[in-house]
Amino acid sequence: MQQDEDFMREALLLAANARGRTAPNPLVGAVIVREGRIVGAGWHRKAGTPHAEVHALAMAGDLAHGATVYVTLEPCSHHGRTGPCAEALVKAGVKRVVTAMLDPNPLVAGKGKAMLEAAGVEVTVGVLAEEARRLNEAYLKWVTEKLPFVTLKTAMTLDGKIATAAGKSQWITGEAARRRVHEMRDVADAIVVGIGTVLADDPSLTTRLVDGTGRNPVRVIVDSRARTPLAATVVQDGAAKTLVAVTCAAPEERCAALEAAGVEVVRAGEGERVDLATLMRLLAARDMTSVFVEGGGTLNFSLLAAGLVDKIHAFIAPKIVGGKAALTPVEGAGFAELADAAVLTRLTAEQVGADILLTGYVAKEAR
Repeated sequence: MQQDEDFMREALLLAANARGRTAPNPLVGAVIVREGRIVGAGWHRKAGTPHAEVHALAMAGDLAHGATVYVTLEPCSHHGRTGPCAEALVKAGVKRVVTAMLDPNPLVAGKGKAMLEAAGVEVTVGVLAEEARRLNEAYLKWVTEKLPFVTLKTAMTLDGKIATAAGKSQWITGEAARRRVHEMRDVADAIVVGIGTVLADDPSLTTRLVDGTGRNPVRVIVDSRARTPLAATVVQDGAAKTLVAVTCAAPEERCAALEAAGVEVVRAGEGERVDLATLMRLLAARDMTSVFVEGGGTLNFSLLAAGLVDKIHAFIAPKIVGGKAALTPVEGAGFAELADAAVLTRLTAEQVGADILLTGYVAKEAR
């Protein structure tokens, strides 16, 4: 059992190499072991390209015959843009397959395991299952609920302010925390802010890593009335695709002007405010499995109240600014009863430079 866990941990590390690059496919890593030695290894790099098992088999060659394969997710059994990995493993003559978990995708969902077992391959399921689920938390929500996994990020002072009473917010956190945020953007499919953030800060919402390898997520502006300025950076810089979500009440001339400037305008809701659940379903339908929210207090509360937030990253700076009028991370109407409050579970704390990063998952059963 310890050996199984050790090799599965190697497979999980391999899978993580492709964070943010495989949507809507899962992150998958595989290692092939013969006589206690790794003879093949690989990971899925991008949707439409060979899967992890194929890379590992290519490296192992004839050594795969009679070997044990460790793979972080059940091998697929269907023909998509690539062939079935379960079939490839059978053809290679592997003796045993150890997988962390079954794939809930209806196209697989136990069929890969059944195909292997029908061919006489021994299959073990459940090794480091929790680690595998957390690695693929975005994919798992997307494939089972047809919604993206939503992570909300905020940065505040020790007294819970995201800006001074005069509206100054640069910079609450230090350089190390800001670098970490760019790493978070790098692995997200979309980054979401409200129109208030665009009007106040004119952000670029791009990924700027030290080594210059960052990938820019799709920029999504929640803007019920299509007030995004044509001169805004997200409209003009061409650095990433920008999508503006409006309601059916948004003036047609404003929508047309944004579209003429190269922005895609989508309608999500018929009332005064964008229907955030509709917007999330729309993003999921476009194969966006992970959404990173960097909004203000109004958008943050609306998402929490709608039960759409899965995970929260809260950076806390060792600063106190005070001010009754200073903005806070979650505003809006607020929850009337403490029993209705969003509750975080699996809470972790980490020091990032001079700041503290608290990370937790929103307890859905408590909402």
